[in-house]
Amino acid sequence: MKDKPDYLAHGVLLLGVALFVLPIWVMIAGATQSAGAIARGDLSLIPNLRHLGIFGQALFFGGASRAGYPVWHMLLISFAMAAGIAAGKIAISLISAFAIAFFRFPFRKLAFWTIFLTLMLPVEVRIIPSFAVVSSLKLINTYGGLTLPLIASATATLLFRQVFTALPDELVEAARLDGAGPLVFLRDMVLPVSRANLAALFVILFVYGWNQYLWPLLAASSPAYTTVVLGIVQMMAPDQMTPWNLVMATTTLALLPPVVVVLLLQGAFVRGLTETDK
Repeated sequence: MKDKPDYLAHGVLLLGVALFVLPIWVMIAGATQSAGAIARGDLSLIPNLRHLGIFGQALFFGGASRAGYPVWHMLLISFAMAAGIAAGKIAISLISAFAIAFFRFPFRKLAFWTIFLTLMLPVEVRIIPSFAVVSSLKLINTYGGLTLPLIASATATLLFRQVFTALPDELVEAARLDGAGPLVFLRDMVLPVSRANLAALFVILFVYGWNQYLWPLLAASSPAYTTVVLGIVQMMAPDQMTPWNLVMATTTLALLPPVVVVLLLQGAFVRGLTETDK
């Protein structure tokens, strides 16, 4: 006998979907309407299919940044920044967790808890000393300045450590008896069982890097390094009429890369969040 459907649970799920989808739908519909109509409040929820070319116009719109760099250029800057932050966080966290889980050295637990305590220090708290360091190293308006201060991740280190400590001791002993060194063990044993976690962390950290606003605002004063998040804000100039249709179209384009990354890695993303036993 089949269980009766839980209408309350389905209703809550549908309400949650509506709360997330409705703003995106309004954004897409607004992009296909005139800026004047949006400014007057005459925003229709029905997209005007004859104005779908606004998305192509927004992609090559040169008024989004102070120096006229088009939106596609800002999308590339954002993609390079987000991918660099995600890859850097994973690389550093993977090596740190590997050392903490499999090596015995003085003050190992102190190092682990020191990393854990940095969870209480978000970017906003340490942004002034971080800017001072980046400025002294002459990394302002460089890819290094955009990514390096953000590539350390205590969260990723903790997650990798939990995965590594779940590996059976017999596997470690077998690798040691076979003469496998630390790097060989990391490559042939640890990384294969961590693929799902790697994919899940890459998705989370890519979205984290993509949505950065405050740090690029300080570290990228040159228009050549303006990210798409900063570009959207710059399009809303207070001293002139804001092209709201272009703003909404640009915002829609800015959603696409993270969505594509999530869709490509969704299978491994779900496994990385649900698998606990290795």
